[in-house]
Amino acid sequence: MKRDIENTEKGKISKIESLLTQYGTELKRIAYLYLKDHALTEDIIQEVFISCYNHIEQFREESSYKTWLIKITVNKCKDTLKRWSFRNIVYKEKMDLNIAEAETPEIQTISKIEDVLLAKEILALPVKFREVIILYYYQDLSIEEISNILDLKTNTIKTRLHRARIRLREALERGGNEWKRN
Repeated sequence: MKRDIENTEKGKISKIESLLTQYGTELKRIAYLYLKDHALTEDIIQEVFISCYNHIEQFREESSYKTWLIKITVNKCKDTLKRWSFRNIVYKEKMDLNIAEAETPEIQTISKIEDVLLAKEILALPVKFREVIILYYYQDLSIEEISNILDLKTNTIKTRLHRARIRLREALERGGNEWKRN
């Protein structure tokens, strides 16, 4: 019996390590885009994988591990943003310039599409608009998947996505760049 428990624990640890390797960087990017703080991002990722470890047996496989981990990350970020200490002590208004200089795939893509200005404008959006842009365009999730992750109706997601696009277009036009419509 003790050996079965040890094998189960080793299996959980192995699965968590695999998920961390596979999705860790992606989840860090999502958390950073919510929180705009590297230290908080690291803390959130630790919390996500601790939560994952504690609840992996309850994963019902109704979605992919990626979707499940993104949902946990988003929820932990939202909880952090709601905390009094974050809003009154830790919050940073300006984007960390290191993210704009980092050679991540997202930043490279953003640079190719509309330069780093687009990244700054996305980070300047309110969280409810920022999250749908990130999940839809950078995580390639469908409206339905985003709806499940955020626990919102699909029409709400569509509306937020539409309004976020309008705000981005207006911000880019104010900055002298024309938004390219595809």
